[in-house]
Amino acid sequence: MRIGLVVDSGCDLPKSFIDEHGILILPVSIRLGDQIIVDERDPERTRQFYATEASEKAHGAESIPFTMEQIKALFLDKVVVDFDYALVQTVPKSRSPIFTNATEASHAILREYKPIRKQAGVEGPFALRVTDSQTLFAGQGALAAETMRLIQSGMKITEIRQSVEVLASKATGYAVVPDIYYLHKRAKKRGDKSVSWAGAILGNALDIKPVLCARQDETFPVAKMRGFDAGVEAMFRHGARCIERGLMAPVVCVSYAGDESRIRQMPGFDRLAEAAKRHKVELLTSSMGLTGAVNIGPGALSIGMIVDDPAFPAD
Repeated sequence: MRIGLVVDSGCDLPKSFIDEHGILILPVSIRLGDQIIVDERDPERTRQFYATEASEKAHGAESIPFTMEQIKALFLDKVVVDFDYALVQTVPKSRSPIFTNATEASHAILREYKPIRKQAGVEGPFALRVTDSQTLFAGQGALAAETMRLIQSGMKITEIRQSVEVLASKATGYAVVPDIYYLHKRAKKRGDKSVSWAGAILGNALDIKPVLCARQDETFPVAKMRGFDAGVEAMFRHGARCIERGLMAPVVCVSYAGDESRIRQMPGFDRLAEAAKRHKVELLTSSMGLTGAVNIGPGALSIGMIVDDPAFPAD
C-alpha cells in the first residue's frame, strides 16, 4: 500500500525533508493589503518575506487557507492516483478552517475518485484520514516527521492511524515571542483579549518575552523571560532535558521566523544538538511558515517535540 502524508504550510519542516519524503503541502495564502503571498514552504519565497518590509506589516495580515473545493481538486488531480491512503494533518481547527475544509473535501473525494484511478490504470480503493494536529509551528512539524517515520517503518495503516491519534494529543510546540505588543495587536485582530494593551506596553518596556505552549488545541503562556536570548536559551535547555528524560518520538523540530541559519548560533542550541546526537534523536531546523510568523511575529523561535509531560521548568 502506498501511503502519503499531506500537511498545510503551517507545518514547520525543512524543504529538504519535505522533498525527500514526498510530503504534499496544502498552501496557505497571506494577504498584506493588496498583496497576496502564497506560502508553499518555498525557502526562497520565505526568505524574501523575512528580508523585506512585508514582515514589518505582518500584524495586519490575513491568512487564507485552501477551500474545500481547492482541496478536493488537488486530491483528485494528484493524490488519489499517487497514493492508496493519504494521511492529512492540519493546524488546529480552533485556529483555522482548514481542518473543517479538508474534512468536508474528504467526503467528496471518496465519492469521486474511482473513475480517476481507473482512467490512470490504478487498481484498488483509495482512502484518507484527516487529523487535527492539536499543536502549532515546530510542534506540527514533529508530529509530521514522526508520522513519516512510522510510514517508512512498514507499519500497517490501522496501526499508524491509532499511533498518530495518540501522538497528536502529546505533540507540543513551544515558542518565544520577540515582541509582546505585536502579539497583542494580533490577538486584538482575532478578538482575543488574553493579552491586554497595558500588559503589552509594560512587557515591552521591561523587555519581557513570553514563552508560549501549543498543545491539545490550546495555546497558553508557560514562562516569562527577561530578554529574547534568555527565553531562547531556556527553551533549548528544556528541549535538551526532555530528550534526556525520553521523548515519545525520536525527533525535535526547531523553526525560526527569519533567516534559519541563525538558529545554530542561538544560545543553548549546542546543548540541544549534543543531547539529540547522544540520544539518537533527529534534529530538524527550518524557517517558520509565514502563517506562524504572521501570528506570533517575525523573529519568533519555536521548538516542537512529542512529550508526555509538557511542564516548562521555572529555572
